Amino acid sequence: MMNGESPQDATANYADNRASPSTNPVAPMRGVSDGKTATAMSTHKGTTGTIFEAAFVDPAYTWPPAEGQGKNAIELQASTALIKSVAPNDRLDELDDDEVSLTPSMMSSDDEGAATTSPRSRRNVQTTTTTTTKKRFGCCNSSTNEQIISANSSNDLVSKSSSFGSRFSKKGSKAERRAERQRRIIAKKKKRRREARARERYRRVPEGILIYRLDTSDRTITLVSGPSSNTDMNTLMTKMVVINAKPSSDISRRGIILTGVRGEIHTVVACEQRTAIAWLESMDMMLASSPNDATRAAMENQLGEGVAMNRVLSQKSTRSNWAKGKESKLSQTERDQIEERYVNLAAYSNNLIRAGAFPNSNANSQGKGKAAGGGGGIYYTVTQIHDDGEEYDEETLESIAKRRAVIKDSWDFFRMVCSLLRDKRKYDEVFRKLQLDPVYSYLNSMTGLNDPGDDMAMGGNIGADKPITQMHLTEYDDMSNSQIAKDLVRRAEVALPSLVEICKALAGSLGMEEVGVGPVKDASSALRKAEKKYEGDVLKVTDYCRALLVVKDFPTLLALLELARDSFGPLIRRVKLSTLKSDRNAKPGGYRDCIINLELKDHICEIQIHMWPMWVICGVDGFRHYRHCLEYSTDTFGDPYEALAGLDRKTMAELIVMAEEAVADMPLETLEWYHEKFILDYFAEVGLFLHHGLHEWAETTLRALIKLRCQSPDIGPDHHETITLYKYLEQALRAQKRIDEADEVAAKIAEYKQLKTNEKVEADKSTWDQWVTEPFESIVDPNKKEREEEERIKKEVRASKKAWRKIREERFRFLDAN
Repeated sequence: MMNGESPQDATANYADNRASPSTNPVAPMRGVSDGKTATAMSTHKGTTGTIFEAAFVDPAYTWPPAEGQGKNAIELQASTALIKSVAPNDRLDELDDDEVSLTPSMMSSDDEGAATTSPRSRRNVQTTTTTTTKKRFGCCNSSTNEQIISANSSNDLVSKSSSFGSRFSKKGSKAERRAERQRRIIAKKKKRRREARARERYRRVPEGILIYRLDTSDRTITLVSGPSSNTDMNTLMTKMVVINAKPSSDISRRGIILTGVRGEIHTVVACEQRTAIAWLESMDMMLASSPNDATRAAMENQLGEGVAMNRVLSQKSTRSNWAKGKESKLSQTERDQIEERYVNLAAYSNNLIRAGAFPNSNANSQGKGKAAGGGGGIYYTVTQIHDDGEEYDEETLESIAKRRAVIKDSWDFFRMVCSLLRDKRKYDEVFRKLQLDPVYSYLNSMTGLNDPGDDMAMGGNIGADKPITQMHLTEYDDMSNSQIAKDLVRRAEVALPSLVEICKALAGSLGMEEVGVGPVKDASSALRKAEKKYEGDVLKVTDYCRALLVVKDFPTLLALLELARDSFGPLIRRVKLSTLKSDRNAKPGGYRDCIINLELKDHICEIQIHMWPMWVICGVDGFRHYRHCLEYSTDTFGDPYEALAGLDRKTMAELIVMAEEAVADMPLETLEWYHEKFILDYFAEVGLFLHHGLHEWAETTLRALIKLRCQSPDIGPDHHETITLYKYLEQALRAQKRIDEADEVAAKIAEYKQLKTNEKVEADKSTWDQWVTEPFESIVDPNKKEREEEERIKKEVRASKKAWRKIREERFRFLDAN
């Protein structure tokens, strides 16, 4: 930068001066903007590929910059290029701007010599780029143009009045030659305008940002913007032929470590998380393919002609995850199709994000529309390819949208599984702590009324064997199930006022945390429940009239049971305590509660009694949690990431796109401990990273989540959620062969397990020690251990009952009056 020159002017002058050779270290980039040097690689005959342009952080700067400057600068701009069967001499620049919009790397420099080349058979194909803007939250539709790299570029357009290839025939008329010259003049003017636009495009890039272009057809990454005022020109990466790419351990999770064909190593850090993910995935696909002529030419250009490249080229099969397993058997055509689908989805998702199409805006954003991620326009971009006389492929955009909808549904389901199993672990941990209550042993020894439970392994009943039912009236013999259900609903409405009075009395005496009554279950819901649980018997549905009470702890539950027995004992038909027993299974999803059924007005009603520590986990959504766990059998999963088993690599990559879409409003470095929604999103994404081989990014995300959990006042470093994250961190570290660090994490997990075990088995320790120290006596009397265990349990129950009497005297003295 010259003295007195602003950074913006320096950037502009740099872009203008790149066309001429100089001693500047950035000189190897010459020709990228003017479309003369780098185009042969992208338009090499028979090559396919994708061109990305994205914003990266200048190593001399930090990101995001102060006060958000440059935050909304250029981000991922990707579209399929798949430049099939295009030779360097094909004059793509003769197409009208309305027909196709090209980036500089696709512009041919051989226009002058094109007319003298020998004619060859060409397929007459037109390439059309259309961009449609739709606003889902508005009342209008509009259309606009957006720069996009075309797919399957065409050969020369041939006049329909002449035969194929006759344009350059020696028998051509003088008028035809004149028209050809005029056409070439117009084409050159269009080309110059495009080159000027390309030079102008990155003249005013914000300070601290570098724009790189990735061309997967020849595996090159090229700098296309100018430097900033503090850029280190000696270490600036200007062009590289990539032979390896992997995630970096950058705490922002936006870094990629690149290895070039000459052995050089550079780390680039993207301005957006999704940029780094899309680039790395595309490069992984790129490196799995066999090198084409364009790649070999690019490598020779960097290494020099005649240099043996067999060693470099042979590395492709060992460096890429797409070259392993069943993906290694994919043909090049299949790889191209997968790449095209992935890039279309990534670009489509990026457009939605930048348009502010999602209602979940950043919690810190105060504005609306795009700035806040609110409901803005949704921009669709699609390149259409058709033969002359054929219809446009109007289904291309629709197919991308449909594919995104399918992947979005899959992501939502996987995230739901993560949420359900997270809550199940919370329920299990809460129940473990509740069992430490001094009165629990007494409660655990109690026997419910008409309560065989639902656990068949413990002698429980299935739905059809339910011990209580609604009263069977003689008129029901001539009624259908639907009519019976409607009559039961009517009876429930009659009984509801009595249930309300009982719940008010209980709540007033015990000071309930929360009380709820009704609504009465409708007939259609009762019919569905009867069909699902009771083989269609609607009389076994006993929660037409229902209420819920939330008690603070086990002593309050014991007081409620005693108060109910003394107040309306003759009306009680069932007391179900089975799910609160230590030797019984919980309900699907881990939930545990107590149920009292009583008969009011000749109708059986239900009071659900919830424990406050369990209730606060899901609140009123607890039933939905139970229903989903039952429907999807989530209790069969030991690990939520098991839900990803069997998915192919292509689907996994697309799911990661959806994950980044979900967290677009909350980059990892801005996440706070109270952002529960985004913490769950990132936790689900960790599973995708682990299954996709992106262990570095899994580690980075896990360390950030562990830090947040340690900062949370409700969780902390020794909480079971934090330890769960440590388990996955150990897995990520071992996958990276970082054994020492993994062993340190494993030791912390073992310490936590030992602590919890000591809390639970302290009472059993003396019995076990006696069994070990007196082996002979145990052999002579093999039933001694069982007798001692029974005696220990009796002692625990007596001590627990004593503790309950003390608490009863202190907190529930009014029970004696009853």
